[in-house]
Amino acid sequence: MTLAEGLPRPTPIDRKSMLGLMALATAAFVYVTAETLPVGLLPQMAAGLHVRDGAIGLLVTIYAAVAGFTAIPLTALVSQRSRRQVVVAAASILAVSQPAMALSPNYGMLLGARIVCAFAHGVFWSVVAPVAARLVAPERTGHATAIVFTGNSLALVLGTPIATALGDLLGWRAATALVGVVAAMSAVAMWFILPSLPSHAPMGNTRSRLAAVPSALRSRSLVAVSVVTTLLVVGHFTAYTYISNLIRSDAGLTGLGLAVILLAYGIAGVGGLGLTGLVTDRRPRMAAATCAVALTAALGALLTIGPGSVGFTIGSVVVWGAAFTALPVCLQSAVLRVAPRSADTASALYVVAFQVGIGGGALVGSILVDSGRLAELPLVGMVFAAVGTLVLLAARRAFPRRVGPPDSPSYDDDDQPVSPAEPTLSYASNSPSEVLL
Repeated sequence: MTLAEGLPRPTPIDRKSMLGLMALATAAFVYVTAETLPVGLLPQMAAGLHVRDGAIGLLVTIYAAVAGFTAIPLTALVSQRSRRQVVVAAASILAVSQPAMALSPNYGMLLGARIVCAFAHGVFWSVVAPVAARLVAPERTGHATAIVFTGNSLALVLGTPIATALGDLLGWRAATALVGVVAAMSAVAMWFILPSLPSHAPMGNTRSRLAAVPSALRSRSLVAVSVVTTLLVVGHFTAYTYISNLIRSDAGLTGLGLAVILLAYGIAGVGGLGLTGLVTDRRPRMAAATCAVALTAALGALLTIGPGSVGFTIGSVVVWGAAFTALPVCLQSAVLRVAPRSADTASALYVVAFQVGIGGGALVGSILVDSGRLAELPLVGMVFAAVGTLVLLAARRAFPRRVGPPDSPSYDDDDQPVSPAEPTLSYASNSPSEVLL
């Protein structure tokens, strides 16, 4: 059977919806730039605050932990608000937190400002994919997610490298403050471009809305996607949090040389994201598996042939960037497919899984770096990524290819019907009958 056989012709995305997706992509760009800022500016921040490198790495761990722990309750708290209000408020909090970080006189104050930003982070990433899905036809969910996640890639292509370069030229405080300015511009753009997008959540208090979480967890497919997410993200961030140190150790590059490699990582991410956006709606399991295998292989190459070779280090980083940048599109799209009638709840659980992965990976990396075992980061990351890949390959029902009404079967990548026993298998709906958190 060909890719197109048996599948409806995709509905074109109109200009207004595309502008909305681009506004969301801009907000994603700023959030990823802010989240990864300590990665590119780690040496400067450590020196400026007079702390060890591991302490700056812990900024990533603590940020991820706060975002993960608060994503579900805070998403429930704002579930009655219009989706536009929620994403604009999240970007506004980001805009305020960055200059607060830039003006922090010590590590403790900077950590406090970053924690405030983390509160908004979990909410933003819980609602951004469902918001994108509401702007397009159901069969374009994966493509819409890919457009929004282009902001992630461009953050790695432009945001992190530019922030790293500015950190070298002007200092890390100036680079951090500029991120806040861009965040404020993003908030204004979303307010004027996005439609109101009123909430479809049922009336009730926060406690009653949190009751939807155990129900969502009964979906084995959703749990499988979450487990895969955590394992792959732990593997990635174990090494990526200290990518500056690894590149300096393996290739001897620092400063602008480091910024160039981070740029190559991001450019590869855009390429990987573009290819995945074309494939993930039709071959979601194949797309996810390809990305996971490539991530594992890249970390293995960085471990075995990267040390001492600038060329092989750059090559490994390029494959790494292409693979990991595309993975969230595959994973988030799978979440929307397996839990369409509880999209915000399921996305919040996915955010928790992702943040656990970020925090866990950064923590593992911090422990290894502080104990003088920097060279082991790619090995540990590769092990986690390999286990995540195996779980992904085993979880056939977690990545359905085409989905019909709740009482009809969905199909895996081999066009085999998947049992409809799990009632959440359907495309996301834009109707008021959605049962969202």
